[in-house]
Amino acid sequence: MLRTIARNIAEVVVTLILASFLIFIAMYLAPGDKAALLAGGPENLSPQTLAAINAQYHFDEPVWVQYGYWLGNALGGDFGRSYVYGQNVSSLLGSRMDVTLVLVLYTATIVICAGVVLGVVSALRRRRPADSVIVAVTTFLGGVPPFVAAVALIGVFSTLLGWFPTTGAGDGLLGRIHHLTLPALALAVGSIAGITRVTRQSMVGQQDAPHVDVARTRGLPYGHIVRQHLLRNSLAPIITMAGLVTASTIAGTVIVEQAFGLSGVGKLLIDAIDQRDLPVTQAVLLFLVLAYIVTTRIADVLQRLADPRLRESAS
Repeated sequence: MLRTIARNIAEVVVTLILASFLIFIAMYLAPGDKAALLAGGPENLSPQTLAAINAQYHFDEPVWVQYGYWLGNALGGDFGRSYVYGQNVSSLLGSRMDVTLVLVLYTATIVICAGVVLGVVSALRRRRPADSVIVAVTTFLGGVPPFVAAVALIGVFSTLLGWFPTTGAGDGLLGRIHHLTLPALALAVGSIAGITRVTRQSMVGQQDAPHVDVARTRGLPYGHIVRQHLLRNSLAPIITMAGLVTASTIAGTVIVEQAFGLSGVGKLLIDAIDQRDLPVTQAVLLFLVLAYIVTTRIADVLQRLADPRLRESAS
């Protein structure tokens, strides 16, 4: 078990270092003079200012030296200062993070709850009209991109019915939930199909298992068989899919936050790219990679807890 934990930590560290290097190289190769961006434009860049900026930020050093300085500072939580906002990037990122985290958790809750319920109903009503309807509807919704869902939801529930606001994250718990409902639904619409499909397939595969036949012959209540023998033994693949869906939701916030005017990490990334704010772009991209890795690793741990066979194979 300790060997597995050490291997996972090593994989996370190596992945983050490789991702940070690729992100840094991409920003290094971006067109434009970084010294001019820091100075507020070429017109403000005198030879003395250019020399001072190059010396301070090591722009005149080889790329691997610049990366070493940046990585060392990043490990200490210092991602530099924003070219546009003039703030510390870590503080700027921290101020936007809560909106994105709440949106991701809200979306994941909707996707997992709706997907598991629909998958269970579909599996228990296999080859019946309810099964066909659920499969057809979720398959259709699975092909709807988040930005299309966002436009449709705004048009119906904000403009037409006036039930939800179109912009802002709201204040307080209830206000935030109210404001983030449509963005969360826009992210969730295309992801519910994956959880539904995996839940259905897993439970259908369990229905003819020997332990289920034994439970039926013993006369156990139907609800007990569904919970303890069908759903419980289907949890491992469901958890895996839930982890992948949640991880992909993190990337999807970039589009949805822009559509709903949310001041989260996703919108910060779009603004930073548009304004060529390279330190902010680097930090946000690295945060998204880290969030993806952590989410998938948590899903992997939960999967092993749900399936003893995976724990035995890892030991």
